Amino acid sequence: AEYGADVLRLYVLFMGDYEKAAPWSESSIKGCKRFVDRVWSLTDMLTEGTEYTEGLRSNFHKTIKKVTEDIEAMKFNTAIAALMTLINDIYNAGSINKAELGTFCTLLYPFAPHISEEIYNSVFGTVLSEQGWVSYDEALCKDDTIEIVVQVNGKLKAKLNIAVDADKDSVIALALADEKVKEATDGKNILKQIYVPNKLVNIVAK
Repeated sequence: AEYGADVLRLYVLFMGDYEKAAPWSESSIKGCKRFVDRVWSLTDMLTEGTEYTEGLRSNFHKTIKKVTEDIEAMKFNTAIAALMTLINDIYNAGSINKAELGTFCTLLYPFAPHISEEIYNSVFGTVLSEQGWVSYDEALCKDDTIEIVVQVNGKLKAKLNIAVDADKDSVIALALADEKVKEATDGKNILKQIYVPNKLVNIVAK
């Protein structure tokens, strides 16, 4: 009566692992209500467009992949979390076009069918429940860069953003150029430089 069916449905699916018990939280329900309100307000920033915009293309493909796989695995909470992340990206971009809104409504539909159907019908004039699921391009789901940690003698000293295809020598050179790493290795002999691809660099110095 207070929040509506979609908010309740979202909250029940978002509150945790679907196969495990979770405590009831009034504040978390309010969080789901804020999310639904933000979804409803997407139409206020709607623009024309039949393809994803450059700035949001990768975000949409990653979210489609995540939500699709999570629904299959009954991980509804993480699927909803992915949609919450995507709506933050949309608000940061400042606009959403029709292609993007149509996809967002489709992804949200299993969790909040009423608001998804209402928005979709008002924008496209057709019934969302009769539309097919959205597809994604695997190539666009990969990050161009990744964050790795840099340790000196096993202790965390820095975090670096590197290209996912960066080679060992360039990553280690980048790590050694970091100010905090320089401080930790200053005056010491570097005995080993270990690189675990796309995860960490560990420098052993004495």
